[in-house]
Formats: sequence, structure tokens, C-alpha cells
Amino acid sequence: MADFLYQLLLSFDATLRIATPLMLCAMAGIFSERSGIVDISLEGKLLSGAFVAATVAALTGSAWLGLGCAMLAGIFMSLIHGFACITHKGDQVVSGVAINILASGLTIVLGIALFKRGGQTPSLPREDRFTPIEWWGVDMMDSVPVLGTIYRQLISGHNMLVYVALLAVPLTAFILYRSRFGLRLRAVGEVPEAVDSAGISVTWLRYRALIVGGALCGIAGAYLSIAQGGNFVREMSAGKGYIALAAVIFGNWKPLSAFMACLMFGFLEAATTRLEGVALPLIGEVPTQLMLAMPYVLTVLLLAGFIGKPRPPAAIGKPYHK
Repeated sequence: MADFLYQLLLSFDATLRIATPLMLCAMAGIFSERSGIVDISLEGKLLSGAFVAATVAALTGSAWLGLGCAMLAGIFMSLIHGFACITHKGDQVVSGVAINILASGLTIVLGIALFKRGGQTPSLPREDRFTPIEWWGVDMMDSVPVLGTIYRQLISGHNMLVYVALLAVPLTAFILYRSRFGLRLRAVGEVPEAVDSAGISVTWLRYRALIVGGALCGIAGAYLSIAQGGNFVREMSAGKGYIALAAVIFGNWKPLSAFMACLMFGFLEAATTRLEGVALPLIGEVPTQLMLAMPYVLTVLLLAGFIGKPRPPAAIGKPYHK
């Protein structure tokens, strides 16, 4: 029983680590889509942030500078998306797909040009990355049964960006439901005409939502390359932006619900390694390939509307004509 609890805690610990970029991208998607902008470009912004963070950290030796530049990269990609679909009223899905394709190709081309490593960046030494933080009293808590293990494995021992992602969820909820900006943001995604008639710029509100989303995607990208990993690898986002978008839809564009969906996706991926080679009662050995495919299968089912009927913001995907 004790061994089972320990393995369960390790699974929850891995879930948090895996779900961190999903949480950040999901909160970014909520900001964008609540303002009425379809943000399928989460994947491209995530990938861009990962590449820029690893590149800057490799060239300067500063993880903090890498994080800041990753946020700027995510914002830059968001501004391109906004310029296409807010300023010029273009198709938001086409614009988002174009950004994903641009990020996919550009990161490889620039990686080859800068480092001659087939699109990868050099491996970063430990001091140039965000490393796990051990909280006060970990050794003292080890003597406490169960709680000591929870404190060491689940609460302590994560890098700073994991805690940033966890804080982003209540902060997003607070901004959306308890601030003037959040009220206007929700209104512009539902009835932009009412916002405009109140003398508030619909264009500027939507741009601000995209900027916030771009910064969050940049942090998620930095987590992948200079916190969870030690360098950038081509296509290292591996569809996490799309999974985060599915979490937003599954969570009905609500921060807490989207957070729970991210944990579900993270747990499925974490369980893959735990169940590898393990025979379950009545089922037998679970194929690893099936577990690896599950997050993506669920994403397709969610986006196709097979799991529940989501209610998107009324004005999402519709360019506003004054």
C-alpha cells in the first residue's frame, strides 16, 4: 500500500511538470478567445518561445534573459496574428495556422544558421537553466509519514515556472471576473457593439488580450527548453498548443475548468511511463503507443464536439466592423 501511494504521488508530481506548458497556453487561449479571437496559433507561439529562450540562454548564459526574450517572441507572434485578423479583418483560423507553419519552419532554419546542429541549440549547463527549488523544511518534514512525502515530491522540488503556471490560473480567473479589464474583455467577446458604443476601443482590447496571451505562451516555451529541458529540439512543442486549445474548449473557456482539463491531459501522459510494461487486472499489459496517443485522440474528440457541447463566446471568429 505504501509503495502504491508513493507511485501515485510520483505520478501526480510528473502530471504537474507535464501540465505546466498546457496550463500557461490554456490561460493564454482563454484571454484571446474570450476577446473574440480564435487562437489556434498557441502552438506556434509556444514553439517560438522555446526556441528564443534556449537561443538567448545559450548565447548569453542567462535563463532570466532567455525567459524575457521568449515572452517578447510570443508577443511578437501575437501581434502578427492581431495585425492579420484584427486590423485587416482576415480569417482568424488561417492566420493562426500560418503562424504555426511559420514558427515550425523558422525555428529550424534559424537554429541551423546559428548553431549548425540540425535545428537544435547547444545543451545548457545547469546554471543557465531554471532548476528545481527545494522549499524550507523538506528534510525536517521527511520524518512525518505521508505528509513528508507529499511535501517533498508534490509541493517542493519544482522549478519556478511550475509555480508561475499554478499562480496563472487564479490570476486569470481574478482578472476575468473581478477586474474592469476582464469585464470589458468578456463583453467584447460577446457583444463588441456594446463595448464600442460605450466609447471603448474593441481593437485595442483585443490586441491587449493577444499580448497577454503571447507573454504566457512565451513563458510556456521557456519552460520547455530551459526549465524542463536543457536545450531546444526541433518541433519540441509536439502539439501541446493544440492540446491546450482543446483544454480551453473542454473547460468551456473558464480558467478553473481548463486547468482541470490540463491536469487530465498531463496525467494521461505521465501515466504512460508509469504503466509501461505493467500488466493491469482484466486488461493485461497496456500498449505504450495507445497511452501516448490518448491526449491527441481526446483533443480530436473535443475539438470535433463529441465530448460535451461547448458554448464559445458569441463573437468569436467574427471580425468587428465599426
